[in-house]
Amino acid sequence: MAVACVVPPLESVLEEVARRYLSVDPLFVAPGIKTGMPVLVDHPLEVGADRIVNGVAAFTRFQRAVIVVDFGTATTFDAVSDKGEYLGGAIAPGLKISAQALFEATAKLPRIDLKRPERAIGRSTVSSMQSGILFGYVGLVRGILDRMREEMGSAPSVIATGGLTPLLERDLAGWVDEVDPDLTLKGLRILHERNR
Repeated sequence: MAVACVVPPLESVLEEVARRYLSVDPLFVAPGIKTGMPVLVDHPLEVGADRIVNGVAAFTRFQRAVIVVDFGTATTFDAVSDKGEYLGGAIAPGLKISAQALFEATAKLPRIDLKRPERAIGRSTVSSMQSGILFGYVGLVRGILDRMREEMGSAPSVIATGGLTPLLERDLAGWVDEVDPDLTLKGLRILHERNR
């Protein structure tokens, strides 16, 4: 069992489950394990385990500079150099958090389902919100990718993962080279093999 947990109170629960029900000692992605990836940031211990796992999996896949975009609760962007070094990245609110904040912080806007609208010019409050959230988010992703590519000084591959990727995939064609919904799981397997 390999675990990349970013919710510290759950670590002891997951460890108990592994030992009691699976009779194994779990491998936690944490400082001190063999990742094969130098972490070149100011505070390496602050980097989420999921981000390291994704970086390892993406570099293993491409064997060159790569940016990982993970569309989850938060949307993370992680840059890995041609040498397989974790360079850092960006963290933005996820799509669901953005939609929830709009609903909670305004008096008259409703809670909406996240789905791709047919057009950018909404003809109702709901379609206007869907347009603003989804197409605005596409602009955010493209803008961050452009800046990261410029700073990396190369043409890195871009791989997308995470549960909300299908919602954006159509609008990110040409910006993302590959979509892999199982990238994090593949990274956990790689790290498990490197440490067992």
